[in-house]
Amino acid sequence: MKNAIANKRTFTPEEIDKLNGFYRDLSVNQRITKLYQDFESDEIMLTSSFAATSALLLREFSLVNPDQIIYFIDTGYHFEETLKYKTLLTELYGLNVFSIQADEYEHNFTTQDETWRKNPEFCCSINKVQPLDKIKEQYSIWVSGLMEWQSDHRASLNIFEDRGGILKFYPLLDISKEDREKYISENALPFHPLVAKGYHSIGCKHCTVPGEDRSGRWNNHPKTECGLHL
Repeated sequence: MKNAIANKRTFTPEEIDKLNGFYRDLSVNQRITKLYQDFESDEIMLTSSFAATSALLLREFSLVNPDQIIYFIDTGYHFEETLKYKTLLTELYGLNVFSIQADEYEHNFTTQDETWRKNPEFCCSINKVQPLDKIKEQYSIWVSGLMEWQSDHRASLNIFEDRGGILKFYPLLDISKEDREKYISENALPFHPLVAKGYHSIGCKHCTVPGEDRSGRWNNHPKTECGLHL
């Protein structure tokens, strides 16, 4: 894991608006290429869940900067298919993947307590949000593969947004579902194995069932986001 950068950047609303203006009309590849022109590599944090829609963003980053560290949050509750898919994409695109996880005693508590049943927000906080919080302060930019069609919350986002003192970058934000499917077909991207079983958004095995878009996440619970992107 890298050391904290000496001069982490912050951005004014005016600077963020200017970035959005520059990047809005670019393609995904152009956005990622320009990111490395506008920012130093050690300012950039990329995370991936290696879930249903991950291959597109990971392939594009592998084409522009194959050395980019990709943080995978290992909750301890992933489907075995997700872990195998992570291995497949890592080998296929030569990815530089680094896994992070909760402290062992905290994760064990959620296992013994079955916290995901009683309080899924707390379970996500322990196993997803807190592990990432420990490294976020090392970076100025956080790249994520969110797309606006995936949920109402994601439809409200912009390509660049300040989120709690870190600048979020969503290079895929305005990619439509149709464009995503076309990209997958034209580039022969491998699907997550659970997609064929009706899973369209894939998280932890305790909290994910088959369903369209994100409807299978936290089934029968009003929760729609794990907390990482709020």
